Amino acid sequence: MADVGRSGSWKEELASLVDDGLRYNNGDPFIAAPPSSSSSMEDSKYNFEAHFEGERREQHEEDLKDQIKGFAKAWGELLLDLSRGCKDIVQQSLVDEDSYFVQNFGPPLAKISTKLRFLNDYLPEDRDPLHAWPVVFFVFILALAVLNVNNAHDIPTPIVKKMLIHPPSASTILLPDGRHIAYLEQGVPGNRARFTLISPHAFLSSRLSGIPGIKASLLEEYGVRLITYDLPGFGESDPHPSRDLNSSAMDVQHLANALGVNDKFWVFGYSSAAMHAWAAVKYSSNRVAGAAFVAPMINPYESSMTKEETSKTWERWEHKRKLMFSTARRFPRFLSYFYSRSFFSGKHGKLEKCFSLKVGNKDKALIESANFEEFWQRDVEESVRQRRMKSFIEEAVLQVSDWGFSLADLQMRRRCPGKGILPWLKSLYRQAECELTGFSGPIHIWQGLDDHVVPPSMAQYVHRILPDATLHLLPSEGHLSFLYFCDECHRTILSKLFGDPLGPFDNTTDNTEDTDQVSVNKPQEASAADATQE
Repeated sequence: MADVGRSGSWKEELASLVDDGLRYNNGDPFIAAPPSSSSSMEDSKYNFEAHFEGERREQHEEDLKDQIKGFAKAWGELLLDLSRGCKDIVQQSLVDEDSYFVQNFGPPLAKISTKLRFLNDYLPEDRDPLHAWPVVFFVFILALAVLNVNNAHDIPTPIVKKMLIHPPSASTILLPDGRHIAYLEQGVPGNRARFTLISPHAFLSSRLSGIPGIKASLLEEYGVRLITYDLPGFGESDPHPSRDLNSSAMDVQHLANALGVNDKFWVFGYSSAAMHAWAAVKYSSNRVAGAAFVAPMINPYESSMTKEETSKTWERWEHKRKLMFSTARRFPRFLSYFYSRSFFSGKHGKLEKCFSLKVGNKDKALIESANFEEFWQRDVEESVRQRRMKSFIEEAVLQVSDWGFSLADLQMRRRCPGKGILPWLKSLYRQAECELTGFSGPIHIWQGLDDHVVPPSMAQYVHRILPDATLHLLPSEGHLSFLYFCDECHRTILSKLFGDPLGPFDNTTDNTEDTDQVSVNKPQEASAADATQE
């Protein structure tokens, strides 16, 4: 009893046990082991607070799980009640005999179900058709969705090619105003050529196009020297600060003089390049021997077109192409948005998307050929090599603006002095004479009737304005098929322009070139390996 009294209360006894450290020997929880001399007093203490904290945490986690389970169960019951309510609404609105749906669609559906009742014979006998057929239809739709997903993965993704920046490779001339024009010569040399044919290029093209795929042997056979050049700001030609069709004609004349073309030359215009060829005929008529056009593009807003010609022209174009023409005429600055998303994006795109057009059967077969794709992509890369979008906008604006002249001005006519005091005074000193105006050389136009880029109505309009021009209508040809990689077509064009093939001259003497105002720079050799990828 004395020992118990000395021990104090049970709290003091419990504290003494904690201070001495509680140890378990041989798994017996009732035997306390003395604290080890090597362990510290802190390590030997029994942490009741941590023990109780762990129990509280476990209890809190159990309470949280119970709350989540209860919340999910409540939501499940709520959704179940909602679905039952929706079911009752559907039954009352659609299935009930007094509903609008049953009254209006019930008899037709009853007839259809009667006719399709024979399909129930294919169901198992223990299946209710009312429940079985919805399941069948659901599985059928699900299977179709899976098949579509699998087929979408099977379709090969087209490889998008990036445009390349090629090293300079063009010969250039220096014009009197300090600009350089890049050009390309094909066929026979100048001192042996019977005919010289100068060709500007169309929109989104370059000097590399000319007459695409024409063989050197064919040019040799007809003795033709073919000269193509880059328009200002295209390819390797310097931009013009304020170009128009008059300056374009002067560029052609300077180019001919620089390359030693002493006689008259022919001009060739394809598609949108026709306006530059027309300008050469108008402003340099004394130097032009004749003109040839394939699918010549004119100003779609030409005021001298009849309503029928205008209607036939616009109805062949897609809505986006019409929008491009309207934008170029009214809001040309917005063209940069469209160009930056297509051929100025640094990636190659399809021709149809670049020009917002649809193509005929022959054109479609040509576009899908590997030969055309390689040529087209190289030509586009050369066209945009300067990354100068302003030049492309200028070209688009020129197409839909006032050209500064009318095609009717090229028609041959006799112009006599008019009435008035001044002509009368002149007639007192000399006899009044009439003079011929217009272009007297031959003009040939080839137009495909399946052309959706330049509608045939444009060529027919030109022939109406210039009745002396020879119009060749091609029933099954499109916009590209008569010009690109068509040996027979190329021979047809040259034979119509130059007659029988006589070959080049036998003269081998070098012609003296006039270099007083213009200098010629030969191309620098550059390896294709130097091409860098954008």
